[in-house]
Amino acid sequence: MKKLLSIALVLCMVLSLGAVSAFADDTVKIGMVTDVGGVNDKSFNQTSWEGLQALAAEDSRFEVNYLESKTDADYQTNINTFIDEEYDLIICVGYMLADATREAAEDNPDQLFAIIDDSSCADLPNVACLMFAQEQASYLVGLVAGSVTESKTVGYVQGMVSDSMNLFGIGYITGVLEACPEATVLQYNANNFGDIAGGSTAAKDMITKGADVIYQAAGGTGIGVINACDEEGIWAIGVDTDQAPLAPDHVITSAMKRVDVASQDISKAVADGSFAAGVHLYDLSNGGVDLAPTRDHIPAEVLEVVEAAKAAIIAGEKTVPTTVADCPAFTLGA
Repeated sequence: MKKLLSIALVLCMVLSLGAVSAFADDTVKIGMVTDVGGVNDKSFNQTSWEGLQALAAEDSRFEVNYLESKTDADYQTNINTFIDEEYDLIICVGYMLADATREAAEDNPDQLFAIIDDSSCADLPNVACLMFAQEQASYLVGLVAGSVTESKTVGYVQGMVSDSMNLFGIGYITGVLEACPEATVLQYNANNFGDIAGGSTAAKDMITKGADVIYQAAGGTGIGVINACDEEGIWAIGVDTDQAPLAPDHVITSAMKRVDVASQDISKAVADGSFAAGVHLYDLSNGGVDLAPTRDHIPAEVLEVVEAAKAAIIAGEKTVPTTVADCPAFTLGA
């Protein structure tokens, strides 16, 4: 009898260990590396992280963490930290991490990666490129700006010049000039995603020159743009997420980019074994980009124009330009 009890106890211990092991194996570790804008940029780094936090809150399988990059030199270090800690997926936020992502992905072919706003790694079998038709959402907010401007002078502040970032300006300016052909669009390249003071200075300079609406696609730098617009009493247009809470009285709308949903989607794909490398495009047709839900300040007749344009794009009846050549009024990329 004692021998039988001993065997039973051993079996129970083995089964218990097996259960713990199975539970551990079910845990999906997702690590996110920010760009220099930081996790509190009120823009796409923060939105990506909030998406992962929401995923972990609703599904206990997911363990999520982030590492913040203060400088470019941190990208590779942060990625390697997650590799060493055996994370199942590493999400790199922003095209500035492209070189570091490629190097790490080539050196670690069994490690899965996702990168937001860059498709240069689309040839690698272990990298998912989460891309957004940001020109479409920017075009819609451009229609709003061109419709509500009274001075016929509007502004645009861009975080950095690149093929991906230029899409924001190209879409916006196309929309502005379609709604108000005689409008002047003041443009500024901040060359920085984390300079709040610089964003504020750029916006105030534009306001001095007559701008009464300013759109920013500049990460943390854009917070300064919104602050200045709020102080000076003109309309600001946010980006990536609904930025109305930053200045409820003066953010007329935002060009949303659902990086939170994209981060959740690719994480779930890793969990269920359906991870696919290559380009994953989020656009108006699948809800990946859109006008922000806060629309209280937009006149009804302007919303009608925007919704008609959105429907035309989804139906394939209208195409928003994606190159500098097709939008000569966009001067930052020249």
